[in-house]
Amino acid sequence: MVLVAVFGVALLVAVLLSGLAARTVLSTSLLFLLGGALVSDGFLGLVHITADSEIVSVTADLALFCVLFTDGMHVSFPKLLAHWKNPARALGLGMPLAMAGMALVTHYLVGLDWTTSFLVGAVLAPTDPVFASAIVGRREVPAKLRQLLNVESGINDGLALPVVLLLIAAAGPTSGQAESSVGEIALELGMGLAFGAVLPLAVAALVRLRLLGAEPKLQPLLPLATGIILYAACHLTHANPYLAAFSAGAVLAAVSPEAKTVFEPLGEALAELAKFAALLVFGALLTPQLFGDLSMGGYVAVLLAIVLIRPASLLVSLVGARVDRREKLVAAWFGPKGFASVVYGLLVLQAGIPEGEAAYTLIAVCIAFSIIAHSSTDVPIARLFHVAPLTDLPDSPGAPAVPGPRSATDQERHHASP
Repeated sequence: MVLVAVFGVALLVAVLLSGLAARTVLSTSLLFLLGGALVSDGFLGLVHITADSEIVSVTADLALFCVLFTDGMHVSFPKLLAHWKNPARALGLGMPLAMAGMALVTHYLVGLDWTTSFLVGAVLAPTDPVFASAIVGRREVPAKLRQLLNVESGINDGLALPVVLLLIAAAGPTSGQAESSVGEIALELGMGLAFGAVLPLAVAALVRLRLLGAEPKLQPLLPLATGIILYAACHLTHANPYLAAFSAGAVLAAVSPEAKTVFEPLGEALAELAKFAALLVFGALLTPQLFGDLSMGGYVAVLLAIVLIRPASLLVSLVGARVDRREKLVAAWFGPKGFASVVYGLLVLQAGIPEGEAAYTLIAVCIAFSIIAHSSTDVPIARLFHVAPLTDLPDSPGAPAVPGPRSATDQERHHASP
């Protein structure tokens, strides 16, 4: 219950400061991360959470599912087919380069074996524009840039997952485990994709039946019910919930645009809550001991991961692309590590592989530094694209709000359709 109280206080503070965060380097995401760290065993000792606590895996799992479900709803298949080249470059070339680059620095600077080093590279390859909300959430930013970051982040989670699972199996204590796991992983991914496609289609068919239909005030709950059923079905059958979530959101938006429209405000709010809860819990794991366990070489690897490996890999993938130089540089910088990396990092820790703890320490510190760096620079960089500052907040208590281009809630929304 202490954690619930802490979450409530953190949420209140974040809402009250969201207007300030919308126009400065202050980040509401960072507030939850720091709040979790403050109340953990490493500081005030109000909550006692370890990496193997069930609440850690549950909150991270739910947050990633919610974010991917809402991400999928923002996929426009016609626009994706018309503008697929740049995201394909980032995913087909940039992502493997980032994996390999991180594996190299992990092996030579941290001393992990090659399999575990590539595992670290795969875990840290997915990106998350949640921590670049001022870039991907503002229409003043060029649509090509927003689409590149949104599509890349929406798909790279699913692409990285089978690689992570195979490398965990290869690094495991029993030989031959990787070969026996290939079929299982393929089955889980296939089932996730099938569930994500079939369930929304079935719900859309039910809605069209003459005897059925939802009254207006309950219509937003229809996609929510679909998501809940999908989440439960995936965990009961061991289907992959993340691929299912993204595909379900995309299919639901395609077959029922009206459902997407009515659900969007509720879905965004739920995704924000899940994100904040996961950040609070993850922050509680960031104790001084965790940072002390990482070697100097590990810190150099973290620095290189953020300022060199991701930027260089994306810039190489975009060579020859018809993208403005400024947009390329912004896209290269905004490769924050987010919920997918948290979930995959926990899988590494719980797999019992020989160097799992060392790998997790490096992953956790890299995620923490990435969140700090990227969520604190999105607003200043957004100003390069003449993003209008938030002007609809009252200047003083009781003063009337001045009409502005966006509300505080809209500014904090982390996705926009291109």
